[in-house]
Amino acid sequence: MTDAFLLTRGWRDGRRGLELDYWWATDNGPVHTRHTAQEAVFFILAGKLPQAQQLLADMRGWRSRALTLTTRDGKAVAALYFTRVGLAREAEKRLTSHAIACWEADIRPAERFLMERFITAGAKLQSQHSGSTAWVDPMLQPADYRPTLSLASVDIETTMDAKRLYSIGVFSARSRIVFMVSDLDVERQLNDDARLIFCPGEKACLLRFLQWLETEDPDALIGWNLVQFDLWVLQRVADRLKVSLTLGRGRRTPHWREEKGEGGRRFVNVSGRVMLDGIELLKAANYQFESFALNQVATELLGEGKLLHGAGRGEDITRLFASNKPELARYNLKDCELVWEIFSREGLLAFAIERSQLTGLLLDRIGGSVAAFEYSYLPRLHRAGFIAPNLGELRTDIISPGGYVMDSEPGIYQHVLVLDFKSLYPSIIRTFFIDPCAFWKASLAMAPAAECVPGFNGAEFDRNNAILPDMIENLWRARELAKSQANVPLSYAIKIIMNSFYGVLGSTGCRFFDPRIASSITLRGHEIIQASKNWIEQQGQKVIYGDTDSVFVWLRGESGTLTNDRARDVGAELAQGLNAWWRDKLFQELNIDSALEIEFETHYRKFLMPTVRGSDEGSKKRYAGLATQGDTETLVFKGLESVRTDWTPLAREFQTELYRRVFLELDYRDCVLDCVNRLMRGEADDKLVYRKRLRRRLDDYEKNIPPHVQAARKQRDWGAGVLRRGDWVSYVITTNGAEPVNARRSPIDYEHYRDKQLAPVADGILHFLGDSLAAVTDQQISLF
Repeated sequence: MTDAFLLTRGWRDGRRGLELDYWWATDNGPVHTRHTAQEAVFFILAGKLPQAQQLLADMRGWRSRALTLTTRDGKAVAALYFTRVGLAREAEKRLTSHAIACWEADIRPAERFLMERFITAGAKLQSQHSGSTAWVDPMLQPADYRPTLSLASVDIETTMDAKRLYSIGVFSARSRIVFMVSDLDVERQLNDDARLIFCPGEKACLLRFLQWLETEDPDALIGWNLVQFDLWVLQRVADRLKVSLTLGRGRRTPHWREEKGEGGRRFVNVSGRVMLDGIELLKAANYQFESFALNQVATELLGEGKLLHGAGRGEDITRLFASNKPELARYNLKDCELVWEIFSREGLLAFAIERSQLTGLLLDRIGGSVAAFEYSYLPRLHRAGFIAPNLGELRTDIISPGGYVMDSEPGIYQHVLVLDFKSLYPSIIRTFFIDPCAFWKASLAMAPAAECVPGFNGAEFDRNNAILPDMIENLWRARELAKSQANVPLSYAIKIIMNSFYGVLGSTGCRFFDPRIASSITLRGHEIIQASKNWIEQQGQKVIYGDTDSVFVWLRGESGTLTNDRARDVGAELAQGLNAWWRDKLFQELNIDSALEIEFETHYRKFLMPTVRGSDEGSKKRYAGLATQGDTETLVFKGLESVRTDWTPLAREFQTELYRRVFLELDYRDCVLDCVNRLMRGEADDKLVYRKRLRRRLDDYEKNIPPHVQAARKQRDWGAGVLRRGDWVSYVITTNGAEPVNARRSPIDYEHYRDKQLAPVADGILHFLGDSLAAVTDQQISLF
């Protein structure tokens, strides 16, 4: 038996029938397996089989079989098997045109083959017919195996319009090379461990890179915007030069897919090799940066950045290509090295491997909540006696509400505790057996009424036939292990996967969508938060806010004399008491064991719940506080200006210092006056820059042109550079409106920044002290 980890999967209709194609990483190098004589399958109602046989009578290469499986409404089905995918698609087309529903016809054969064997990524392979190029029809079984993958970081340099190739840099454990387009055909040492290979023309450059790739044979290519830019540009260059871009093992070319519409994302499948993008993996692991540009991320994580950066980088690259190719090569290779170091330092490959093993998603698959759910759920559903419904099959007027957000009570408070339900929606699913299969079983009266747990909107759930709670239990244990190992990104990824189970059940993009199931989660969450609030207030405390899975408790009774240590003790006592109360309540009322777990999360010595700007109504999802941890106090902002990139650095810095002073009961007037005076004297001009991304092409904005678009158009019209969809616009507000930072022509409008940036920040907290920015500044004026 050989331990293996899935890299890529695919299928093809061969002359002898359907073949499944997999590439695996093993301790002894890559293994290619082929599974022959396979069949594509979908399901129809058993009662429709005679009609289907007539409609498909002229087709060869298919068969049917009666099954014990049923649809969700209890109707028996039959399976139709096909020796080729193309034949299955033609049959589905014929049948649906005659109003015969076909279920699970969209499940890809290569995925079904593995999921029905409960193989997510790790597997054990055993074959009697292994060969040098492929193992034919090996036996497979799931395994908990983690590979050591070989990587190569790739980065390209091009003309500013990305139509001409300058160079290709590669960085791996064995290679540091730059392939550079040139008139020469020589190789030089770039530094002690790096080579610069001059190639006579773009075609020679591309071919030598592909030759290196075949020799180096990495399991994965890594990069920054790798698929959307580097590989896509290489594909276009290869097409123009009539070169096969053999990025895959076995000299296979990539298969591309593009989303519809201008600016749609691109996806690529490369046989035997994984394409991993650093930006996508960091986002999946919940990293937060003001910008995911390589220079920004590398500077924050590694303490060093690109050799060239800034608005004129494109011109610098072209200049170096013309006058100093070795220097351009160093720049190119440095980008490769930065990506390599980010992957290594942050453990991004290990993160991708663990996520793949947990979900069945391929290593380079980003997002895919619905796909991950279905991959795990479908084989279990089949064994429970059901087939899956089709997407969009359910028609209902029922609407499932979102999470419960309590009206807040605005003000400045002393000693506020945050109690947080640990993974509330997954724990509700576990506790109340919420699950499609359990819902169908109860709906079909396949379980005694006493064994059913009530939901909402008429839903009930069979406690003995729920699939989803066990799936969550397995993920729960994996998360606890990740947390015990301080693997924060993986712990977060598992949390997102668990929480997505609610999301997919409530999404019309999932075949299991049913608002009765989804509302049995969210409305139960409403009930839990409201009942918890009532219990807490019965203990003499005051709940001033609640949001989905958290309650904010003001310790009003002892607030003036309470120590930080005592406040934290009260938080722990409340959490312990509330957990015990829920355990008793659910066991007595429903005879179920509670998986609900509330934790004492944070103690704020000082806390601000602001109002909605311009009103006395309490805001939601916005607050600030001075959080305590031992002897340490940390200023925390949620949803306010200091954590929003659409506010200027001046406003964000001002809010941080002003709130610190108010929370520490220091004089704040000097802070307000100093900031306003520095602004009006022009001493803070470098902190007045707004940054916003273009979501559309410049010319697509026709009405109500926002400031960043106005600035971008001026930048273009004034010859200072053209910004495209997805680019960030840096601009300031002048006496003549928004203008680009790098081409400003008019004086800065300081009154705008005082009234639109500093005043809202200041008044958000000074309002509770009976003060305002205007009052403070007017008081200064009155002294003169």
